[in-house]
Amino acid sequence: MARIIAAVLELHAIEKSFGDAPALRSIDLVIPGGRTTVLIGPSGCGKSTLLRLMIGLIRADRGTVRFDSDEVTPATALRLRRRMGYVIQSGGLFPHLTARGNVALMARHLGWDAAKIAARLDALVALTRFPADGLDRYPAQLSGGQRQRVGLMRALMLDPDVLLLDEPLGALDPIIRRDLQTELKEIFATLGKTVVLVTHDIGEAGYFGDLIVLLQEGRIVQQGSLAELLDRPADRFVERFITAQRSLIDNPAGRA
Repeated sequence: MARIIAAVLELHAIEKSFGDAPALRSIDLVIPGGRTTVLIGPSGCGKSTLLRLMIGLIRADRGTVRFDSDEVTPATALRLRRRMGYVIQSGGLFPHLTARGNVALMARHLGWDAAKIAARLDALVALTRFPADGLDRYPAQLSGGQRQRVGLMRALMLDPDVLLLDEPLGALDPIIRRDLQTELKEIFATLGKTVVLVTHDIGEAGYFGDLIVLLQEGRIVQQGSLAELLDRPADRFVERFITAQRSLIDNPAGRA
């Protein structure tokens, strides 16, 4: 018997505009638990807006977002956000805090004791292969790859149920990006968490994604596995999008 995968995030009839510009139109999307879902599409298609709606940083004009059956609203967003880790491009670190201070920020805010924080930091340093002596450096003293590891550790500090990543590798050079792709995939497999990852790179989407959701101008045009998008494109846009990036499918970010 096939294992039933429960939905962790559900978006229904989502509409969102910024001023007169529609960002999302009639979005219905279910994020399965314990899998990696990749949101992909050209710039401005609504990928990052969807992620920000999931974590409650913005609110839809119409429609509902549910996380583990709770609706994400201004009243519930802060509580639910503590069960979601969020990673943005370049890490989004506070420049006046050390790596240790950035990672432990929310734990300290929630009143964790020093021993619990230290134990969690040790586990995350090992998981992300971050140099332990780098914890006392400031973001400006870290490489791009190290800053991304710090951003990932910060997102994982509270052991969230869901990990949301917005183009986490987009600002890195190809060699560092390739190495971090491999490490991230290992981390996802080790943790077994629900992951939603935004990228514009079809090769990266195929490398990470159990489910790929392709957007165009605020609408979902197709979702499924990479093989389904390749073999059964829903329309001409899907064909053109994949054809334009065909060399990346078998060789994401210069993977040897």
